Amino acid sequence: MAPRSITTVMSAQSVADAVRRAGVSDVRVDSTSRAAYSSDASLYRVTPMAVVCPTGPDDVAAVLEVCRGEGIPLTARGAGTSVAGNAVGAGVILDFGRHMNRIVSLDPQSRTAVVEPGVVQSDLQSAAASHGLRFGPDPSTSNRCTIGGMIGNNACGSRTLGYGRTSDNVVGTDVLTGTAERVRLGSTTTSPILDDLRGITASGLATIRTEFGRFGRQVSGYALEHLLPENRFDVARMLVGSEGTLAVVTEATVRLVSDPAHRVLVVLGYPDIAAAGDAAPVVLEHSPTACEGIDARIVDVVRERRGPSSVPPLPRGAAWLFVEVVGDTLGDTLSRAEAVGRGCGALDHLVVTDPARTAALWRIRADGAGLAGRSPAGLPAHSGWEDAAVPPAQLGDYLRDFDALMDDFGLTGLPYGHFGDGCLHVRIDMPLDKPNGTADFRRFLVAAATLVAQYGGSLSGEHGDGRARSELLPLMYSQDALRLFAAVKNAFDPQDILNPGVVVDPRPLDADLRVPAAPIVRRNLALAYHDDGGNFTQALHRCTGVGKCRADNTSTGGVMCPSYLATREEKDSTRGRARVLQEMINGTTVTGGWRSPEVHDALDLCLSCKGCASDCPTGVDMASYKAEVLHQSYSGRRRPASHYSLGWLPRWAAIASRLPRIANAAMRLPGVAPLALSAAGVDRRRQIPAFATQTFRSWFADTKLDRRRDGDPVLLFVDSFTNFFTPEVGVATVAVLESAGMRVELTDKQVCCGLTWITTGQLTAARKILGRTVDTLDRGVPVVGMEPSCTGVLRSDAIELVDTDGARRVAATTRTLAEILTERGWSPPSLTGSAIVAQPHCHHHAVMGWGADAALLEKAGADVERLGGCCGLAGNFGVEKGHYEVSVSIAEQQLLPAVAAAPQDTTVLADGYSCRTQLSDLSDRRGVHLAELLAERIHDA
Repeated sequence: MAPRSITTVMSAQSVADAVRRAGVSDVRVDSTSRAAYSSDASLYRVTPMAVVCPTGPDDVAAVLEVCRGEGIPLTARGAGTSVAGNAVGAGVILDFGRHMNRIVSLDPQSRTAVVEPGVVQSDLQSAAASHGLRFGPDPSTSNRCTIGGMIGNNACGSRTLGYGRTSDNVVGTDVLTGTAERVRLGSTTTSPILDDLRGITASGLATIRTEFGRFGRQVSGYALEHLLPENRFDVARMLVGSEGTLAVVTEATVRLVSDPAHRVLVVLGYPDIAAAGDAAPVVLEHSPTACEGIDARIVDVVRERRGPSSVPPLPRGAAWLFVEVVGDTLGDTLSRAEAVGRGCGALDHLVVTDPARTAALWRIRADGAGLAGRSPAGLPAHSGWEDAAVPPAQLGDYLRDFDALMDDFGLTGLPYGHFGDGCLHVRIDMPLDKPNGTADFRRFLVAAATLVAQYGGSLSGEHGDGRARSELLPLMYSQDALRLFAAVKNAFDPQDILNPGVVVDPRPLDADLRVPAAPIVRRNLALAYHDDGGNFTQALHRCTGVGKCRADNTSTGGVMCPSYLATREEKDSTRGRARVLQEMINGTTVTGGWRSPEVHDALDLCLSCKGCASDCPTGVDMASYKAEVLHQSYSGRRRPASHYSLGWLPRWAAIASRLPRIANAAMRLPGVAPLALSAAGVDRRRQIPAFATQTFRSWFADTKLDRRRDGDPVLLFVDSFTNFFTPEVGVATVAVLESAGMRVELTDKQVCCGLTWITTGQLTAARKILGRTVDTLDRGVPVVGMEPSCTGVLRSDAIELVDTDGARRVAATTRTLAEILTERGWSPPSLTGSAIVAQPHCHHHAVMGWGADAALLEKAGADVERLGGCCGLAGNFGVEKGHYEVSVSIAEQQLLPAVAAAPQDTTVLADGYSCRTQLSDLSDRRGVHLAELLAERIHDA
């Protein structure tokens, strides 16, 4: 095989021009896109020359021809969730997820589907479900990973025991090889490459029969066992797991299986994770469809990140196996579940039949890769050795030895995995940011690979070898096996164009590491970044790339990432933005620092919704990073008009409130409103909300004799939106709090949380404003917030921005209305028979959580449809010029369809002022605050 080299020195633009001349239209060589695609879900960082989003096989062939002619590497990519560095490359990245994402056909009779490589697994699952079918393999990333990516890595998931690996479910593939030969694997019987492959197989029969296919999760290397005569020379199955190094898949025919009538989850408790590993072979005797292992370390992280209620009750123990059994009847399935519970040596067991509880438990396991991004020691935890597998009978002993190895290196991690398959996942807090971190990383991976080889295991159980483990293959395979790999690679791709550096002729495992290349940024930051030790770089590298921000999480109440769902562009995902910011810190691809156009391009459509702060398993807080970037970029410089108009909104509202009728009348004069909006940097299609003729504070003062004088005091935080625009919310809140026996107090003067200054990056001013507010609120009395975004500032941002003991005390005493009512044991008025469509504010969801509200409404007997996602307005975002279309598109994801489908007597519950504003701007419906809903029923009662 010829050594890889770029035979001509071409610029990125020259590559783009050549590809466009070949007839391909969607080509990106801008540095924003190149930065966004510089990493996947791995530790590796390789900036591509170009990103191409093909629309069909002819585009793929055209790009391949250009790359072959110029010696440019070509790397196929689906969702970019590859953990081993399988989807990064220095040449052209082919992103199949953008256009080639069609389900071409689905045949229930033959139980097959023909799909393009960019089809998301969960989309195929949904299409098959209508016929009672499913695609068997289900990785934890199933709501964003693509079928093409699953083929590349031979993805497996939790239910491999029941449905097999991807290679067991692929009938055939249409591929383009590195020689530009188009082959339909699964039906083509003769071709130059297939003839070469038969000769290679014949020369290595003994090696293949003794070294390959020894157990189910032996994924490392090429799966040459499928080429044996006794396995019918199945090249289509051999190609699965080859990581895009042999051919590019342009279409695949996959097998579908019937979905069982009943599933039951059994949770088994064990004293430690090794004991759970010991039990796995016994569990397999019961023929489960899944047998997954976790221990207390990951459960503790879930409780810490998402609250105690996020983890349903577990049986006694410090480690657990989640075992799924299926059956045709519920009675038979429950009997099988009880047999598992009694027969597998567990300390205790629990049979779970409630679907919501089952889903909550599986969610812990599904989010494992992201949740494990911080080790038990609180340090960043990395992939690299996250996918080893051993024969299941060896798992318990392997776990003990692996724990001892971790101890020897002074490392910690959160282990979990597919224990029924002998596969262990773990992210490890390797000190890559330390002077000797890279050398220690190499020493550990070599030692870990040596250990797994001693157990007859595989370096990879489903993630592939990639850049992380390909160099280690000689520790697992003989030289004869490695020569076979090289021969197969040479037959398919003699120029080494396709994903070079992986499997054959590998890149060093410590080359191209992302974290060591990133300078540390600590000085002159506006926010404290407490959870990252004051290190902005570490905060950015929280993003491990698992790509949950590319998924539609709204069906489970999630918010992240509304802008990506609207545009489907990588740069508009949380991950894409993190990658661009990481490149800004690195200073190579993105060279202009805080003011880089690439950075502002990537952040432009960030709504600052904070959805990622709660929904991202690693806790990326892009809203804070955006505020920091805007602060650094415009400090001492002229800002955009909207920063002065919308960013200073509380000031302008306070002035207008002195003469509200005149202000409102002026805005109604012909031509005035559009001009005012345009000058303020606001889209002309937006409405200017009317100022209240009487502020809430004025009403409160006028009615002070009506106030309750007994009861426990609560300090009502009067935000600018309630005070100047919707005082009726404040009036209702007072009524509810007093009905619950509390005495409502206000601060002597109007104070502000500084939210609008924070979201526009005016953090010096925000710190002063918020600091004064914290001092005023720090009375040792519960603070009740009405506007969710402002409440969220007091609960979270104040600690990061003001960073005083007073800020921490105020955060600890601040409550939402539902929280304070729940804590006081208040019984709500009956809402039985009331239909409610609820749009939780994004900051409410992300910072406080909406659990107390949901519980209160359930207690009142309401029939609630909780929406996920964002309303699309998100404070200043949706009204700014250039954001209107995206704002509306986001509203159309959940809010507008739900409201349109709801009968007119359905209550639309929206505590957020921006949510209610978006609703009134884009529909004829009115949203109400929880306080208004409760106060009305209290009055009626």
